[in-house]
Amino acid sequence: MNREIKLAILNKIEEYDRIMLFRHVRNDGDCVGATKGLKRIIQLTWPEKEVYLIDGEIARYLEFMGPEDEEVSDEIYKSALGIVLDTASEARISNKKYALCKELVKIDHHIPLENYGDYRWVEEERSSCCEMVVDFYRTFADRLKIDKEAAQHLYTGMVTDSGRFKYDGVTGETLRNAAALLDVGVDTDMLFARLYLEAFEYLKFKAHIYNKMEVTPNGVAYIFVDKAMQEQFSLTLEQASAIIGTLDAIRGCISWAAFIETGDEAGSIRVRLRSRFVHINSIAEKYHGGGHACASGATVYSQEEMMALLADTDALVKEYKETHEGWL
Repeated sequence: MNREIKLAILNKIEEYDRIMLFRHVRNDGDCVGATKGLKRIIQLTWPEKEVYLIDGEIARYLEFMGPEDEEVSDEIYKSALGIVLDTASEARISNKKYALCKELVKIDHHIPLENYGDYRWVEEERSSCCEMVVDFYRTFADRLKIDKEAAQHLYTGMVTDSGRFKYDGVTGETLRNAAALLDVGVDTDMLFARLYLEAFEYLKFKAHIYNKMEVTPNGVAYIFVDKAMQEQFSLTLEQASAIIGTLDAIRGCISWAAFIETGDEAGSIRVRLRSRFVHINSIAEKYHGGGHACASGATVYSQEEMMALLADTDALVKEYKETHEGWL
């Protein structure tokens, strides 16, 4: 079945002279790597095609991956094949002009929330969307071309979305796909330096977080990063959100959450929700979000709603611990 849909997508790419690539809002390494990696593969394989990647924003920590294309007329969209990567629902597609495209392809690894698109390839068990793009290339290596630039983009997404290959969902096939990229050529020293070296001030912020973090009665570690804290440590929204990674190593805590005050007119608070063993995506879906079984995102609009989400997560963790053994 998967080969059939992959072949249909390949044939559609071959059919169109214009391709528009799209990804999700609040972009991350996976959606940026997948779009940029696929764009490069298409350009290498069919130099005569027009391939556009137009997004109004890119996270500061990913700027090393290169700029986006300039906006084009609506007529370009209307004659193009649109490919949306790493995006479960239409509401989260960053460039809303995707709806103008003549046909639409969805390539995603999230739990499906909507069946949008004329062609849909969804594998929720995959560790990243970049892994799917690599699999797409490897399936049709006799028809597609790749180079070091594409490999670098795709490896970036695989590394970031899998937590350097430690999260649930990493399989032998994940590592075989990563190995294929390394064989093409990836500068891992430079990549890890760009992704993981931290400014001295940010280390002070992490120390502050360890002092301020709290744990619910049943083992949900959490932190609320308000605007005052962000200003105190001169943080971007992305840097503040990344603090979720510091809460994942507390014995007894099998779920953790970071609440990031955005300061927007709606009073929204970004939620990054993670877990070990227990599936928390249903909690995220209840609070205006979604994602993977053990890595999801949500949005709440008050501290009362934030505490309600925490209470729901705490109850879920309590139930899991009471009904499962061996969770450490």
